[in-house]
Amino acid sequence: MNAEEARGDGRKPPAAVPVGAHAAVASDAGVSVRRVRIRRHRRRFEPAGADPVTSGKLEHERLAGLSDAERIQEDIPWGVRIAAAWSWRVLLILAFTGVLLWLLSYVSLLIIPLLVAALLATLLRPVHNFFRTLRFPRILAAITTILLLIGFVVGLLYLVGQEIITGFAEMADQVRVGVLELVAMAEEIGRDLGISISAEEFNQWMAEATQWVQDNAESILGGAMSIGSTAGNLMVGLILALFTLIFFLSDGHRIWDFSVNFVPRKFRPAIHGAGRRGWSALGSYVRVQVFVAAVDAVGIGIGAALLGVPLALPVAVLVFLGSFIPIIGAVVTGAIAVLLALVANGLVNALLMLGVVLLVQQIESNVLQPIVMGKAVKLHPLAVVLAVTAGTTLLGIVGALFAVPVLAFINRSVRYIVKEEWRHDDEAIAMEREQQEEELRRVAARREIEAQEQEALAGIKRRFLETMPGLDPDKPAFARRGGRGGKQGDGAGEEAEGPAADSTAHDAGVSRGDRASEKD
Repeated sequence: MNAEEARGDGRKPPAAVPVGAHAAVASDAGVSVRRVRIRRHRRRFEPAGADPVTSGKLEHERLAGLSDAERIQEDIPWGVRIAAAWSWRVLLILAFTGVLLWLLSYVSLLIIPLLVAALLATLLRPVHNFFRTLRFPRILAAITTILLLIGFVVGLLYLVGQEIITGFAEMADQVRVGVLELVAMAEEIGRDLGISISAEEFNQWMAEATQWVQDNAESILGGAMSIGSTAGNLMVGLILALFTLIFFLSDGHRIWDFSVNFVPRKFRPAIHGAGRRGWSALGSYVRVQVFVAAVDAVGIGIGAALLGVPLALPVAVLVFLGSFIPIIGAVVTGAIAVLLALVANGLVNALLMLGVVLLVQQIESNVLQPIVMGKAVKLHPLAVVLAVTAGTTLLGIVGALFAVPVLAFINRSVRYIVKEEWRHDDEAIAMEREQQEEELRRVAARREIEAQEQEALAGIKRRFLETMPGLDPDKPAFARRGGRGGKQGDGAGEEAEGPAADSTAHDAGVSRGDRASEKD
């Protein structure tokens, strides 16, 4: 019976297909090999044109040979299997991330200075490279760069402090008048809405607030002590950040190369390239964020100065610092500028200041963010908002500050690995080639050491045999001394038989001589 008669449908049996062909077809079609195998598995039990009764019997026999677990697995649809596989992996990643954040919350005094040093290192790298072009040593260039940064910050704080001291003295009367105007406005609005609001009630609220402060002096003092402790931690963190920044600037590449050595050898090119791309994205984000913050500060500061809002320079500095928290920081600092305008100059001036803040924010959102920030880090605005919200919820102001930089680093690194960019990266290829050459050098060195050891052992053996030649099995003296098994016995027998033969011959000669003399 041939194959056609066995099938019963008159069709020829399918041609044999090489095993690798299924993988190639699946790869070209974008379908996983496992899915192709499952489909072939089903077609094997349900051939086209086969008898339904025969197919049912075959299916029943196949299921009867399966265990209960395998039978349940067969009943689960393919889509449910895929969803379940993805689900437990995602849950595992989320659990690992949660545990990592929980651990980081206990070592925040160490982690936060390291993150600050990393951000400052990416920002100050061009300055450090400039000093390196002037033939400065690495450590000296790093220290000089940090001293320039400290001088800039101290000078800025001095100017802001002077402005605040003189500004508060000048705006005291303006604030008093502005508060009275706000109270009068509240009274008028209250009369329109049928709500009783008067200056006497406002004074009563102020008196109650003062009494509350006096009654809770101990708790407030305890809070002040905790603030003092926080200030101490802040000083320790600042010193640690500056100390770490020195080595990030001077030996950043060496530190990264040392860290990559802990990765398995075959993954080093990919991890090394991903880290470099992530660091580059982090540096681009920091520099672009400094530019955006400067634009916000200059725009709002100039607007406040033109409108006569007090403390225009401190407001500009506050806007600059707040802009490092994307979206939220600029809104909060802009609201402070509007509040100052309202208290000092009245409602109309506050509305004008609000218009200036909104104009600057629109320029940032519609021009600077898509053009500059989008090209630098390639993050969607929704991702930025969600990252800032999650960071604020988990770690407070620190999380809001570092959420977007960390997201930019992770985004660029993951895209580098997923797209397998290291296969076309010249530096990664050079690193892989260098690793192969290093492995060859290591193998050659190991073989050379083994050859030297063999040569040393041979020399020791040679000197030993030269010192005691009787123990050399290759020399005749060793055989005469009783070596080499049976031959040694034969040699000893020959040596023993020699004298006996000589004495026998001598005795025979003497006997013949005696007989000759008797005949005579």
